Amino acid sequence: MLGPRVPDLRALELLVVVSRTGSLGAAAAELGISQQAASSRVRTMEALVGEPLVARSRRGSELTPTGELVVQWADRVLDAAQELDAGIAALRADRRGHLDIAASLTIAEHLLPGWLVGLRTHQVQHGQQPTEVTMTATNTARVAELVRAGDVTLGFVEGPEAPRGLRRRLVGTDELVVVVGPAHPWALRSRRRVSAETLAATPLVVREAGSGTRTVLERALSGLPQAAPVLELSSTAAVRAAVAAGAGPAAVGAHAVRDDLATGRLVRITVTGLDLTRRLHAVWKGGPHPPEGPARELVAWAARDTRT
Repeated sequence: MLGPRVPDLRALELLVVVSRTGSLGAAAAELGISQQAASSRVRTMEALVGEPLVARSRRGSELTPTGELVVQWADRVLDAAQELDAGIAALRADRRGHLDIAASLTIAEHLLPGWLVGLRTHQVQHGQQPTEVTMTATNTARVAELVRAGDVTLGFVEGPEAPRGLRRRLVGTDELVVVVGPAHPWALRSRRRVSAETLAATPLVVREAGSGTRTVLERALSGLPQAAPVLELSSTAAVRAAVAAGAGPAAVGAHAVRDDLATGRLVRITVTGLDLTRRLHAVWKGGPHPPEGPARELVAWAARDTRT
């Protein structure tokens, strides 16, 4: 434990520069401080040491024998401090240079690419080195596990609520849409509307347990008798393909089926009496704000882009 007589590093640095320049004023100018501030630092050091350190005269300033001794000790301390400073700078540069994130599949496939391009453009415009991002695409439950374990710095999840035990920020909302293949009876123009009760009673193509999409659907249908799934698949792409092939209806993110609806590969079904809105959250461990640097910048960009 450091004792109460250890001078401030800036004061030690000043004393070393005085020794080299022979002038308190020149030392202050080199360090970018006023001469008054330099004098104050010297007085503080002298009070800690208990003896004069600098002798002033018309020719300038020179160290007393005690001051010269303190400078010898200070050289070693300042060398260690500079090494520490360089190490911390390298850590900060590495943190800015690389970012590990995880995202649930809908966000990873349809939203995150645009957010990353926006972040990169923002960094380039502000003269910053673009951050190298490593992204893991998985379901919401696994994203939460990776963030809790510290394997990634930041996660993006979808669902009715953010995972417990993590800090979070709402970055936007999305909705699930119910879709069927064009040959499904619900696809007839006169029948493109079903009730929540009908949807619950119908065997559906669903994502695996732990996905945000499935959690939102099950929460929305809670209280209604629900049929067992006809298929359980681990990716949105597989769900879309199964629905298009006629396996049955499914509820998927609106972003994921935009092109399928436009081309007629899938048909959207209106479900009455059902709210399929879901929230999109950024999640992280630690303090109330995302980690400083590219993680915080990405969260801010995601929230701004989603609102737009």
